[in-house]
Amino acid sequence: MTGILAAQRYAKALMSLAVGNDQLDRVSADLRTIHLTIADSKDLRVVLRSPVIKNEQKLAALKAVFSEVSQDTTRLFDVLAANNRIDLLEQITRAFVKQVDQMKGVTTASVTTAVPISEEMEQKILRKIKEITASNEVVLTKAVDEKLLGGFLLRFNDLEYDASISGKFNSLQHIFKQNAYA
Repeated sequence: MTGILAAQRYAKALMSLAVGNDQLDRVSADLRTIHLTIADSKDLRVVLRSPVIKNEQKLAALKAVFSEVSQDTTRLFDVLAANNRIDLLEQITRAFVKQVDQMKGVTTASVTTAVPISEEMEQKILRKIKEITASNEVVLTKAVDEKLLGGFLLRFNDLEYDASISGKFNSLQHIFKQNAYA
């Protein structure tokens, strides 16, 4: 929990710095790229989290991999290295992106279905989320999970709506376990 709070504080400080330097769009693009790179690279995650690798080596690796980032982003690397917090970089990027999206009125949502959804259904989902959240824009990530059997699982903000058949089965199973009928 402490790591999450620290990551949110670093993200907020970086956002203030980027806004003050009129570099929010550039820093936001940098951190989105860094977040995706860390998510896609197991080796980079291992390096950043390793207690054996020294901070100077981690910092050098970050500056080599992300040599094209803005000066504000490079300063973040330096501050994290100085404070022995480079392992929080993935959480910081996630928190930063979330804060920027909130500021710009963008809602990120994900829908998981048993079969791929149609364009018409996707548009209905987008309209409903916009209506519920009063967002300017909704970014929808789609996934297919055959284990749902049917229906869908929708997540946005801190809400989850489970309208899947497997979710209904799990709910029934939970009810039967609680009420042992003879």
